[in-house]
Amino acid sequence: MRGEVCQLHIGQAGIQLGNSAWELYLLEHGLRPDGKVDPDNSDEISKSGSFETFFTETGNGKYVPRSIFVDLDPSPIDEIRTGTYRQLFHPDQLISGKEDAANNYARGHYTVGKELIDEVMDRIRLMAENCSGLQGFLVFHSFGGGTGSGFGALLLERLSSQYGRKSKLEFAVYPSPRVSTSVVEPYNAVLSTHSTIEHSDCTFLVDNEAVYDICRRNLDIPRPGFEHLNRLVAQVVSSITTSLRFDGALNVDLTEFQTNLVPFPRIHYPLISYAPVISSNRSTHESFKVQDLTFQCFEPNNQMVVCDPRNGKYMAVALLYRGDVVPQDCTQAVAALKAKTSFNLVEWCPTGFKLGINYQKPTRVPNSELAPVDRSVSMLSNTTAIAEAWGRLDHKFDLMYSKRAFVHWYVGEGMEEGEFSEAREDLAALEKDYEEVAGDYVEPQGEEH
Repeated sequence: MRGEVCQLHIGQAGIQLGNSAWELYLLEHGLRPDGKVDPDNSDEISKSGSFETFFTETGNGKYVPRSIFVDLDPSPIDEIRTGTYRQLFHPDQLISGKEDAANNYARGHYTVGKELIDEVMDRIRLMAENCSGLQGFLVFHSFGGGTGSGFGALLLERLSSQYGRKSKLEFAVYPSPRVSTSVVEPYNAVLSTHSTIEHSDCTFLVDNEAVYDICRRNLDIPRPGFEHLNRLVAQVVSSITTSLRFDGALNVDLTEFQTNLVPFPRIHYPLISYAPVISSNRSTHESFKVQDLTFQCFEPNNQMVVCDPRNGKYMAVALLYRGDVVPQDCTQAVAALKAKTSFNLVEWCPTGFKLGINYQKPTRVPNSELAPVDRSVSMLSNTTAIAEAWGRLDHKFDLMYSKRAFVHWYVGEGMEEGEFSEAREDLAALEKDYEEVAGDYVEPQGEEH
């Protein structure tokens, strides 16, 4: 019996990511959209997989996801209530408000969100009590929207005070450099980061623009939609939890991610990459050797945030392999990587790599553009280059805040203007933290005698 994981999907982005993730989990565990075991492909899966991690089994053989979907706007949740998976989720786990947060962090955090938070915490408590060994929470939300940023931050604060010892991993959709869905994204993102930085153990950033480009370039989709993007991110989310559900040569649990990826509590924003991202019509021409896949993950244009890791240094890297992979191949791939001149590790972290190997091969969603493959690798890398992304965000924040543009909407919802400058200072400190880490030179020991 491995530890259970509760998944919390907040706001429209979190819910849509959740839909793609649960679509994939059902296929991996051989379940039908109503949560019953699919007799056609259940044999090979039920032998190897553990349902307990993500599902609660009911008396009549139905598996109910350990997840909660929350949005202050009723429509994304109504889509689930009427969609393909309406019979999968417990009705009490779909919680919607009456009015949305209108892209306003303050509405999600102070006014509208406050009314819903107690109900959500009650649901989480019931779900946690139903677990025999709760490992932690995966929280999906965006930094740019009102519910995702405001209510997401409020929820993490509560989780941190009530479940302080449990892992809290976030998957956060981060505002992209050029593609924006709302004018006040920089405000929401800076405020949200400021209020969650103390409460989250590890935050995996994804930016829509980077994932768009991957879909366009590698999957030949001329106009990718959110579904394409979410399915790609779902593969990474699945890899992170594979070892809790299936057997492998090197298992990794949620706490191990933190231990290996987060050198200092505040520097907990790893980049994600995934390989192979390849369309079915190209897959016959590609090499899927472990080393090639590993190198692909380190290509800047395969990473899911727009920033160039060649300008920074890696502090820690977790490589999660799935499928027919043997440990020796992985070790050789890592050795070959370290030998490359373009690969920069900080001096104070000489090993720098965490490996996970799992025998369950990646599952393909039917009718999706991703080619079926026998092995894949997900990379989570903590690099100082991500400071570039924070710098961009801070710059946009400054441009608007220097004119106090749009600030009255936040103040009107009970926020104080001082919170803006406080949040901005916190992010300036975060950028500085990254600078210091990158510039750290280790002095040789024993010189002073």
